[in-house]
Amino acid sequence: MSARYTMKIVTDFAAAHLLRDYPGECSLLHGHNWKVEVEVVASELDRIGMGMDFKEIKAATKDLIGRMDHRNLNDIAPFDEVNPTAENIAAHLYQGLSNALNTPTVRVNAVTLWETERACVTYAEEQPA
Repeated sequence: MSARYTMKIVTDFAAAHLLRDYPGECSLLHGHNWKVEVEVVASELDRIGMGMDFKEIKAATKDLIGRMDHRNLNDIAPFDEVNPTAENIAAHLYQGLSNALNTPTVRVNAVTLWETERACVTYAEEQPA
């Protein structure tokens, strides 16, 4: 059996959005204090015994969400074309963090985006066996 280490960080950002073609109040501009959970898995530890330094995960996440913080998501790419649903935002974060953090022994496993304290979505991709 191979080792699997899971590291998770939690952070947040504030942003507004509206949902295009939505048949309800969410089609109006409104904001959220979004909570972001990033889960990274490692198959081995580095020379000092870490799968990935939490600082590295936090820095990559801060950089990515910093582009969205206190913004109208509909005004920035890719959400100027892609509907800024919680699902699409979570996928965007996953892909950006995967590009920044993935190595041969470490990969982003999942991103969970909380729109409210009671509503969230988790985005993950199937990994090859």
